[in-house]
Amino acid sequence: MNRRLAIASVLTIVLAAGCGAAGDAPDTLRFVGPEDPKTFQPVIDGFRAKHPGVRVEYTQIPFDQLNSTLQQRLAAGDDSIDVYTVDQPRVSALAARGFLADLSDLKDRVKQAALPAQYEVNEHRGKLWSVPIWTSDQFLFYNRTLLEKAGVPPPPGDPAKRWTWEQTVEAGKQAQARGGAQWAVIPEQIEQYYQLQSLPESLGGGSGITGPDMLTPALTTDGWIKAMTWYRDLFTGGLAPRGVGSFQTSPLFAEGKVAFHAGGPWNVGTFAQAKGLDWGVAPYPYFAGGKQVTPTGSWSWGINPASNKQRLARQFLEYAALDPEGNLLTTKATTVIPANRAAFERYLPTLEALGGDRSEGVGKIMTYDAGHTAVARPRSIGYIQFEDIMTKAFADIRNGSDPRTRLTQATQQITTAWARLR
Repeated sequence: MNRRLAIASVLTIVLAAGCGAAGDAPDTLRFVGPEDPKTFQPVIDGFRAKHPGVRVEYTQIPFDQLNSTLQQRLAAGDDSIDVYTVDQPRVSALAARGFLADLSDLKDRVKQAALPAQYEVNEHRGKLWSVPIWTSDQFLFYNRTLLEKAGVPPPPGDPAKRWTWEQTVEAGKQAQARGGAQWAVIPEQIEQYYQLQSLPESLGGGSGITGPDMLTPALTTDGWIKAMTWYRDLFTGGLAPRGVGSFQTSPLFAEGKVAFHAGGPWNVGTFAQAKGLDWGVAPYPYFAGGKQVTPTGSWSWGINPASNKQRLARQFLEYAALDPEGNLLTTKATTVIPANRAAFERYLPTLEALGGDRSEGVGKIMTYDAGHTAVARPRSIGYIQFEDIMTKAFADIRNGSDPRTRLTQATQQITTAWARLR
C-alpha cells in the first residue's frame, strides 16, 4: 500500500537469466505484479540459487490497471500467468470467480509462519487461496520544529500512551497558530478505505460490511457518521488540504509544512533523506473513549489455476512466504514489511535504523500493533465494488458533503452493485 505502486507503464522484465527464449524454457515461471522489477530481483535470485536452471519472467502492470488486466486474462483461461500478486481484500472475489488455485494443504504452515492478522485475509469459505508476503502499519509522524515553536510537547512513542485524534487535532491547531505549520493533520491515503477504515472502527462503527455472506452494507451507524464528520471537518476547517490526492501528502510533510502526518512505515526512509527536516514518530491515534485500531494488510501471492507450472509456482510461493530468508529478500530493495513472523522480527532493526534517533521506537510500535491493534480490511466477494464506491464517497465528504446523506447514498449504490452477486 505505498506510492511505489503508481507505475506509469507496463513492463515485461526477465529478472532471472536462463537458457533459451522465455517461451522455450521448460522451467520458466511467469510472475505478474505492480511493483518495480528491482523489488523482486533479490527474491528471484534467492529462489534460483535453490532451483538452478529455473527462469523467472516478471511482468509489471500499473497498480491502477492490475485488477482489470488480471480479471480479463484469468477469465479467458490465460495460462501465461503462473503467479500473481493479490490485494488481500480481493482474495474472496478472485477465489469465488475461480481465479485462484486452492492452497489449503498449506494452512497449518501459513498459520504458523505468518503474523496474526495475516492469515485469515487469505481464506474464503474455509479454504486458503493465497499466501501473505507483506504486512503494513500506520504511524503518526510529527515535525519537531513546528511543535517546539508552538510550545507543544511531542506525542509519546509508547504504544500504551498513544494520543487520541482529539489530542492530535488540538496540537496541530496550535502548531498552525503559533508554530508556522501550514497544515495541522494530514492522512497519507487521504481518500482510501485502507487508512480511513480505522476511523469508524475506533468509534465502534464497524468495517462498513456485515451479514453472514458479507454482502450487507453498514455505513450509517453512529460510528461511521461521527467518524466521517470528523474527517470532513479536517478539510472544511482548514486543518488539511483539499486539492491533494493520496500519496501526495508525504512530500508536504517532508517540506516542513505539516505538523502531523499519519502515514505508513515506507515513509521512514523517505523522511530520513529529507534535508532540514527534524521529525519523530509515534503510535497511530484513536478516538477518545474508542478502540485502538491500526490499519494493516498488503499483498499476498496466488497461483493461476490455468497455469501448467503448478508445482514450480507453489515452490516459489513457499520460498517467498514461508521461508524467512525468502520473505526477507522481498523487502531488500524497498521499504516494505515482511509478513513472515521470523522475517518480521529480523527486519524491524533495519527499519528502525533508517531514520537514526528520529525513528527510534518504530520496532516497538509495529510489534505492539501487530499483536493488539491491527485490523484488516473486510473479506467479501463484493469488496472490489465496495472500495470503488467508498473512494468516491470519501472524496465527496472531504469536499463538504453531508456525511449522513453521502453514506446513505453509498449504501444504496453498494446494495445495487451487490444485488447481482447474491
